[in-house]
Amino acid sequence: MSDRSARKREAILEAATELFFDREYAGTSMEDIASAASVSKQTVYKHFSDKRTLFRQVALGSVGQVSGAFGAEVAAVAEASDVPAALFDLARRYVTAVMNPVLLRRRQLVLREAGRFPDLARKYHETGPRRTIDVLTTAFARLAERGELVIEDPRVAATQFAFLVVGEPLDTAMFRGAGRRRTRSELHSVADAGVEVFLTAYGRKNQPRMLRESASSNS
Repeated sequence: MSDRSARKREAILEAATELFFDREYAGTSMEDIASAASVSKQTVYKHFSDKRTLFRQVALGSVGQVSGAFGAEVAAVAEASDVPAALFDLARRYVTAVMNPVLLRRRQLVLREAGRFPDLARKYHETGPRRTIDVLTTAFARLAERGELVIEDPRVAATQFAFLVVGEPLDTAMFRGAGRRRTRSELHSVADAGVEVFLTAYGRKNQPRMLRESASSNS
């Protein structure tokens, strides 16, 4: 794909994202998308065979790519020498990625159209949230094996870690809209508080804690 063609494809995806979000799937036509992207309808069909295909691409977007990158970061935490520091850093990266405005809109689109596209909703969940829990489960099992965490059920611990770090800001965004974007500092504070609770529950009793002030010095 040439650079020009790639730019047109990206313009189509951006326009479609906005229109699907504002008008929903039923209220958006391929002609609307072509006009908003400043391309011909023929160009839209050249890249996407029909509206359902385009919607699926918009909804899934880069979810798999983001999850894959996060998986590599989690794997590194499993072998970290300073586990508390690694968990604080991971949590901050995690909440920042999840609260990316583009990804939030795509998640909202999937939830809004889940009745029309139940298979798409399942795929989104499997590729994104469930995959995240899977990689966290593997990492926490390894950390428990190393004696760095005291965990009986790594999957339960993984689920709790995820919800402690992203649960509140994500729920707020899903139910009340993006509204005022939280600052990087605000998101980091939420993540730090979640990790502190997590380490209180699962950290070794003699494991040194990393206070928020110490975590801030690494940001």
